Amino acid sequence: MPGLIFFILTRLSIGFAIGCAAGIAIWRSRFSDMGAGLGSLEHLVIEGLFIYLFASAIGIGYLATALLFDEG
Repeated sequence: MPGLIFFILTRLSIGFAIGCAAGIAIWRSRFSDMGAGLGSLEHLVIEGLFIYLFASAIGIGYLATALLFDEG
């Protein structure tokens, strides 16, 4: 695998994992009562989308920061 593709995939996946952890922590601490009136399936979809939001945003940010500070 070429070096640039390996660099992009590893940094993106590390950032995605950090974002998943942040999304889960925020959802569990702040929004745990938010879906109480919803059915279980709707609650899981909302939680999954919320976690994906954090994971994708932090993953792209981590990749961009790594590309910015890469020395070669």
